[in-house]
Amino acid sequence: MALIAAILAGLAACTGSRIAQPLRSSGDPIYSNASFDLSRLTGTWVQVAGFAAEPGCAGGGATFSKDLSGATTGDARICMAGRLQGWSGAVTSVGPGRFTIGGGEAWWVLWDDADNRTLVIGTPSGAFGFVLDRTGDLPADRLAAAREILDFNGYDLARLRID
Repeated sequence: MALIAAILAGLAACTGSRIAQPLRSSGDPIYSNASFDLSRLTGTWVQVAGFAAEPGCAGGGATFSKDLSGATTGDARICMAGRLQGWSGAVTSVGPGRFTIGGGEAWWVLWDDADNRTLVIGTPSGAFGFVLDRTGDLPADRLAAAREILDFNGYDLARLRID
């Protein structure tokens, strides 16, 4: 009887927590921008779109700078699944158009516009994806391009939230 009660209590606890659903099928191909140069990150970026399970998160963005040695560092707070998630530390290239901030899963630059105003970031796992912009005022043409890139890389656009 105690075993059954313990199992039922465990199942009840599970129903209160959500299992994160990937934003894209991990079996779909995904491509990073092989020509992206990490020096283009320097400055402040505003999150203008992302994928959220629920509303209630705002104010996402990232700042990248060079330290005294010339290395790039980053501090990011990105809205994902209804809450701000953070990264901070050294920015390390882990492949063409791919980098980490203080370790962790690599951010893949799926697209950046020619004038270095907008970035589309994703991951092969589909754990996250979002759009950053220098001003936070993303015009319709760049939003359309970002949506096309996310769709091309297997992201579920029905879950995309424009800030």
